[in-house]
Amino acid sequence: VQLQASGGGLVQPGGSLRLSCAASGSIFRLDVMAWYRQTAANQRELVADCTYGGWTTYADSVKGRFTISRDNAKNTVYLQMNTLKSEDTAVYYCNAKQTDYRGSITYYWGQGTLVTVSS
Repeated sequence: VQLQASGGGLVQPGGSLRLSCAASGSIFRLDVMAWYRQTAANQRELVADCTYGGWTTYADSVKGRFTISRDNAKNTVYLQMNTLKSEDTAVYYCNAKQTDYRGSITYYWGQGTLVTVSS
């Protein structure tokens, strides 16, 4: 399974961006799709995730500002980021968890997309 993330860029504080991540390859069913982020000083942290059935969780720091959604038919997950702050600056990574027909679990990572929030 390959994950291709897109949508990063430079945005001013208070602005919005929408990230997309499309999965391709040998997909059985992607149980969970998620977004993580990482700065040079910090470990990679979970931003938000979404189950196949649509249940979502968010990091406290983004609740009320970010919205994760997915299109199961397209194997794509989105992250709508509003009211961006400078502390949201990071490389954002797409992640997917797949359980195959044998019950084997595999996690996949995308290549990362840089989000810079700056005036």
